Amino acid sequence: MEKEIKQLEKELQAVKTSKETAGLWQKYLGKTGSLKLAVKEIGKMTKEEKQSKAPAIQTAFRRAEELFAKRQSEFAEAELGKKLIKEAEQLDFTKPKLGHLHPITQTIRMLDSFFVKLGFSIMEDREIETDEFCFQRLNVPADHPARDMQDTIYIEEPNYLLRTQTSSVEARVLEKYEPPFKVVVPGRVYRNEKVNKSNHFIFHHYQGFVVVEKTSLKDLFGVFNALFKQMYGDDVVIRFRNKYYPEVEPGVGPDMQCFNCQGQGCAVCKGVGWIEMGGAGMIHPNVLKMAGIDSDQWMGFAFGLGLDRWTMAKYKITDIRTLLGGNLGYKYYQDENTL
Repeated sequence: MEKEIKQLEKELQAVKTSKETAGLWQKYLGKTGSLKLAVKEIGKMTKEEKQSKAPAIQTAFRRAEELFAKRQSEFAEAELGKKLIKEAEQLDFTKPKLGHLHPITQTIRMLDSFFVKLGFSIMEDREIETDEFCFQRLNVPADHPARDMQDTIYIEEPNYLLRTQTSSVEARVLEKYEPPFKVVVPGRVYRNEKVNKSNHFIFHHYQGFVVVEKTSLKDLFGVFNALFKQMYGDDVVIRFRNKYYPEVEPGVGPDMQCFNCQGQGCAVCKGVGWIEMGGAGMIHPNVLKMAGIDSDQWMGFAFGLGLDRWTMAKYKITDIRTLLGGNLGYKYYQDENTL
């Protein structure tokens, strides 16, 4: 599949017009295209073949779609430039500045790209949530002390609230869909927090969860190690600590050495040299049982990332308040994964 994708890249670069890509599309992604037929063959594979061959085929198909979209975008931009020059006649013309994506949006796209390549689906859902799905179905009953850890903003107490975490989407997916599945959920969340350099009452959360027949903390650590290196380079320094979260057992917290002081201690990391980047662990059997999933047959892991902190670490932003402050001064952080 990798050889076929390289050939497609070469052929796409050789075409001169947008119309010429239609033939290539039919060759690779049309009804009788080689990659399309390969995807159709997945349904005929044995379970073992699906595990060994299907991921590479699906990745190649998505990569081909991305290559076609990119090439079409290049043609469209070139045509727009020609049109503007033609319409400008003899007048001096300077292409206007078009703006750029917010750093948080860029970070979400990088994370989405990483997890899609691992076979995850991306989902979104409501920001106004019920107590049942934000807390109870995540093993946090009304009298649970963990509720004190999340200062909730209620719409109508005690049942309706602004979600404190996108884990609420996990609870809804567990109820609605049959496993196995792998899902990530980016989104905005709300807590009654005191605003300072590293905390805000509006922030962003990136939830991920996997439910399969067999998995372990080793798989979770492997995902985290790959993700940190993808986002911050091979030299990134991380650690895992035992943490308590009611929806998982056991629970762990991934920390990264502070990007601002390199572990020496500063205002960004509150003097400890490390930044807590999220929480994770093996999904508690109670969470599966409340969703009607047999915990003897299925198991999984879940993680929640503080998306604003991942953005700050990626772009060396030292004050979380500026992310929602309307500051237009952020430069465009060029990265192939943001497109």
